[in-house]
Amino acid sequence: MSKIPLVAIVGKPNVGKSTFFNKVAGSKISIVEDIPGVTRDRIFANAEWCGFNFQIVDTGGLDFNKTDEINKRILEQANLAVELADVIVLFVDGREGITHDDIEVANYLRRAKAPKIVAVNKLDNNEQEKTYEFYELGLGEPIGISAEHGKGVGDLLDEIVKHLKKVDTSENANQIKIALVGKPNAGKSSITNRLLGEDRMVVSSVAGTTRDAIDSPFKWNNKEYCLIDTAGLRRKSKIEPDSIERYSVIRSLNAIERADVAVLVIDASEGITEQDVKIAGLIHEQFKPSVIVVNKWDLIEKSEEKRKAFEHQFEVDLAFMKYYVTLYTSAVNGKNITKIMEMVDKVYANARREIPMALFNNVLTNAISVNEPPAKNGRKIKIIFGKQIAVCPPTFNIYCNNAELIENSYMRYIENNLRRAFNFTGTPIKIQFKNKGEN
Repeated sequence: MSKIPLVAIVGKPNVGKSTFFNKVAGSKISIVEDIPGVTRDRIFANAEWCGFNFQIVDTGGLDFNKTDEINKRILEQANLAVELADVIVLFVDGREGITHDDIEVANYLRRAKAPKIVAVNKLDNNEQEKTYEFYELGLGEPIGISAEHGKGVGDLLDEIVKHLKKVDTSENANQIKIALVGKPNAGKSSITNRLLGEDRMVVSSVAGTTRDAIDSPFKWNNKEYCLIDTAGLRRKSKIEPDSIERYSVIRSLNAIERADVAVLVIDASEGITEQDVKIAGLIHEQFKPSVIVVNKWDLIEKSEEKRKAFEHQFEVDLAFMKYYVTLYTSAVNGKNITKIMEMVDKVYANARREIPMALFNNVLTNAISVNEPPAKNGRKIKIIFGKQIAVCPPTFNIYCNNAELIENSYMRYIENNLRRAFNFTGTPIKIQFKNKGEN
């Protein structure tokens, strides 16, 4: 498959880059807040305009005067985005007019080989005369837009796609989407960087450094994947109703929903916390196959007793999803990181497992012969047959005469028998009792 063109959005902080990004991406992927520097990582999304498919990346606001650790990393990430870009869009604030910071960013971009377009944003009333001073940047004809109201966005996209080639994206359907979720500072971004083989995420010791969900396509063993590194999930009690972290939680939940496999990263140094269990519950409720990664294992006294203690705690706290699988890793020294992908493949294959109808009914018949469903209020339940109707998750309809009388305990009994007979490790399954003739 041809490489999908990359369009990088750059500029100083708070010029509306993320607002434009969200408009083009069609959803609230980047966090938009009237606080300079909210977007700190490169945020990716797939986009399409007039038959042209491309990937758009929203970089953190560039400030060449700050020297703190996170700002240095933002510049590193922006450098990588600019180097990889097929088109660069420099965003400036039309209401504010040209500034020394804009000139610095324009000078910074001159070394890049990709075509450059100047977008003069925040011109809500079509004040095209305000674009003229931006010719001074020396990057061609400025295009006036209002990203918030959508004015001029089409013109800007028209200009962008003039520099792009059409590519066939049909193979993207084969991509396996992996969502990395967990509490802040559990090591999700470090694991992402290990898997991708590059420092694509801002990694620091400050909890909650990654605040956006970031899609990163990559290949492993010649297969296509997309890694979604989510913002750290915090307890809701610690999230202000309209705060940045509130958006991050929503985005993490959305990442779980659209993922094919969820990887829950737990901080070994903190142990299994109530919040970890809640996140596992979110994954279970979405019926997603999953891998539980206990990261930072290098910080723990690596003994069999410690591991057994963790496993016992999992058995207690994750009793609602006994199909879970665990892996002990260290993103710092790389221990077991590649095994994450091996386990992702295994649980995804199990989620796609199809059981022949005859074989399924053999297992079902044997289970019923050992333990028939109990009668209720004098009404007997007769199970007739069953069949698999879907995968991801594996879903089974079982037909009987009085489906409404089936108790949850009997559903669990049937599920346990199916799991003993077939390999559904790491994936939930759905069992639905139906009345005969019901779809």
